Amino acid sequence: VQLQASGGGLVQAGDSLRLSCTASGRAFGNYAMAWFRQAPGKEREFVAGIKWNGDASQYTDSVKGRFTISRDNAKDTVFLQMNSLKPEDTAVYYCAGDKQTRATYVSAAKYRYQYWGQGTLVTVSS
Repeated sequence: VQLQASGGGLVQAGDSLRLSCTASGRAFGNYAMAWFRQAPGKEREFVAGIKWNGDASQYTDSVKGRFTISRDNAKDTVFLQMNSLKPEDTAVYYCAGDKQTRATYVSAAKYRYQYWGQGTLVTVSS
């Protein structure tokens, strides 16, 4: 299984970015997907997750109202729309795939995610 993330870049505070993550190698539509991020010197943290069928999502408090996770199962792709970006959003963003098939809820726990993309860097200047 491979996850390929893209869409990162250097933006100014208040700008928007859209991250994409395309999966290959397994039935994408059967698994929850999530975005995590890791800032320099910090632990990798959960940002947002979406259920396998897209009917539920979860966000960490700091991004609620600004970020939106979505998925297109026909294209094996998950997205993270990031609006009103802040300098504290600066991090490497990783997409991740749940290890459990058709889970009934979205987990924020790293141990639940078996597959990880290579990360895409988002830098927000003030």
